[in-house]
Amino acid sequence: MSLVKPKKFLGQHFLTDLSIARRIADTVDAFPDIPVLEVGPGMGVMTQFLMQKPRPLKVVELDYESVKYLRDTYPLFEDNIIEDDFLKMHLDRTFDGNPFVLTGNYPYNISSQIFFKMLDYKDYIPCCTGMIQKEMAERLAAKPGTKAFGIITVLIQLWYEIEYLFTVPPGVFNPPPKVHSAVICMRRNGVTDPGCDVQLLTRIVKQSFQQRRKMLRGSLKGLIPVEHPYSSLRPEQLSVSQFVQLTNDIAAALREKSPK
Repeated sequence: MSLVKPKKFLGQHFLTDLSIARRIADTVDAFPDIPVLEVGPGMGVMTQFLMQKPRPLKVVELDYESVKYLRDTYPLFEDNIIEDDFLKMHLDRTFDGNPFVLTGNYPYNISSQIFFKMLDYKDYIPCCTGMIQKEMAERLAAKPGTKAFGIITVLIQLWYEIEYLFTVPPGVFNPPPKVHSAVICMRRNGVTDPGCDVQLLTRIVKQSFQQRRKMLRGSLKGLIPVEHPYSSLRPEQLSVSQFVQLTNDIAAALREKSPK
C-alpha cells in the first residue's frame, strides 16, 4: 500500500512521530465520555490512538487519497470515515445532535476558519483540542496587553478557556513546516449568555483591531462615546469582559441616538 503524498494546496504536513501523535490523541481525555470528531486525519497517525479509546469516533477528510488509505488500512472503521469538507458540514448532525470533542492536526492555512466554525457550533463542542501553528496557539491563549492579543483571541475566549499544552518542532513532520507547532486544549467556560449583543461585540472587536495602533476613540469613531473611560486605550489593552462592557455602553449610546 503506497503512502499518501502530502499536498501543498491542502496545507498537509503529516506527523511522523508516534509518541507525539499519542500525546495529542490523549488530549481528548480532558473531556471524557462523549464522541470525538477528528479533522484531517491524513494517514491516521492520530486516528490509530483515538480508535483505542472506548468512545465513538468519526473522522472527516477532504483528500480522496487519504480517504482511500484510511479505508484500506482500517476497513472495519469505514462507516466512520466522512469524505467531506469540514468547513461545509452541518456539525449538529454529526453525532445525531449530541455534543462531541473536536480534535485534529489542523491545516495551518484554515485553522482560524476551523475555530470560527467551532464558534458557530459551540453548543455542540464543549471541548476542542489539537495541533496548530505555534503563532496561532499563542494568539488564542494570549493575555490582554500582549502583541498576540487580537480578534480571534477575544471571540474565542468569550466562550472558551484556552490552555497551551506543549510545543512541537518542525522535524517531526513530512514535509517539515517552516514554523513550530503547538498543541492546545479549549474548554467551554460555562458562559451561555455573555450579557451583550454578540453581533455588535463582534463588529466592535473587528473594527478596533483592524486599526490596532489607534486609540479606540479613533478606530471606533462614531461608535464609542468621546468621554468613555476606554476611549484613550488601544484594543489589546481591554480584557474580554471589558469588551463586553464596551459593547453594552455603545449599544446604550446608539439607542439614545436613534429616533424615538
